[in-house]
Amino acid sequence: MFKIVSVIIVGLFILGCSSQNSMNVSNAMFQSVNKEDATLVQEGEKKGYCARCGMDLVKFYKTSHAATFDGKNYQYCSIHCLEEHLGEGIELKNPKVVDVASLKFIDVNKAYYVVGSSKRGTMTKVSKYAFLNEADAKKFQAEFGGEIMDFNKAREKAKEDFKHYKN
Repeated sequence: MFKIVSVIIVGLFILGCSSQNSMNVSNAMFQSVNKEDATLVQEGEKKGYCARCGMDLVKFYKTSHAATFDGKNYQYCSIHCLEEHLGEGIELKNPKVVDVASLKFIDVNKAYYVVGSSKRGTMTKVSKYAFLNEADAKKFQAEFGGEIMDFNKAREKAKEDFKHYKN
């Protein structure tokens, strides 16, 4: 009897450990990348954090945006934080977004945004992921849903987030 109980306990322990590892892998955030795959454009000790909200840019890299203002580079965890900065009436120059397929920054005006996919958004309930190639955007859309649009339309969707905060 002791032998059977010992085997069961050891089996449950092993099962528990393997479930724990599987759970960590399947719960990894889609937005995250390995640190060595991320391009951080800001300077200083806070270069790895969103210029607006302070969120970790590596953790939220696939929704990352960047722009220049007064000769200084800013990086944002999302189009939401970029829009928050733009909403202050400032003119950001050279706005860029991370291409989910290559993990490289691209011009926002060349991006195909997939808005409202089943992948979780950053700073919003409505996700917004960008791609350089329309084919990559369509492939992502086929798997995760959403609507393909340009930067200006995706920005309009981001502005909707702020309507909830006013009043």
